[in-house]
Amino acid sequence: MRSGKASKTALRVAIRRAAHQLMEDPRILEDPLALLLLGGGYARDLERAMHPVARDFRAFMAARSRFAEDRLGEAVHAGVSQYAILGAGLDTFAFRNPHASLRVFEVDFPATQEWKRGMVEAAGIAVPESLTYVPLDFERKELREGLAEVGFDLGRPAFFGWLGVVPYLTRTAFEATLRGIAQMPAGSGVCFDYAFAPEQLGPARRAIFDRLAERLAKEGEPIQLFFAPDEMETELNRAGFHRVEQVGTAELNARYFAGRKDGLRLSTGDLGRLAVAWV
Repeated sequence: MRSGKASKTALRVAIRRAAHQLMEDPRILEDPLALLLLGGGYARDLERAMHPVARDFRAFMAARSRFAEDRLGEAVHAGVSQYAILGAGLDTFAFRNPHASLRVFEVDFPATQEWKRGMVEAAGIAVPESLTYVPLDFERKELREGLAEVGFDLGRPAFFGWLGVVPYLTRTAFEATLRGIAQMPAGSGVCFDYAFAPEQLGPARRAIFDRLAERLAKEGEPIQLFFAPDEMETELNRAGFHRVEQVGTAELNARYFAGRKDGLRLSTGDLGRLAVAWV
């Protein structure tokens, strides 16, 4: 990410989540604030995201967030009362948090966070007392240090949402963050997505990846970190996690898209996977 610049990727993800609210019924992710947060300045982008060819992308963005929020719900049910959203972007969970006992910490690159806070204010969305903003560059400061500075209790279990971030990190930053989470007390967990290396993809998925990677590189957000599923399993076990689940397209389709009358489902073939790991 270019220094001092807000994330364009975060904006695209938010636009796709908003388009999902308009185009699909029933929704995979109920996010009544998605459109309000965007305001009226992205009508053309929203129109493109509503096009039939964009259906797969907006379905995945919705399913990815829903999966993470479902795992968070399990953690809260087990007694977790802290949730850190790493690389929060324009995520709206903190403003529609249904868990009365849950404190939310939004961790993000300072420029992206400043931009988001301006959008929240412009939209007239109230900032709840349960939300704490944490400006942090993962390449320059370790997660635990940044969280401790704003009152996050490192001695109590927590859940971490880390969506749309890992592929853009260096391996050093990824491993440091993973180790920091694994040092949390038992009952803590993390949910994130990761990318497969281009050479692992079939021709059709490789073409999609190449177009996406080229555009992101031009915007200063290159995809640079890749894993195979067995490599990720090893990384998580080495860091100190004891229970690991990885899900791909087939599992997400079975979990969230089965029996839909509109035929909405994710295309076959994975560009990567979602992982959830517990301490």
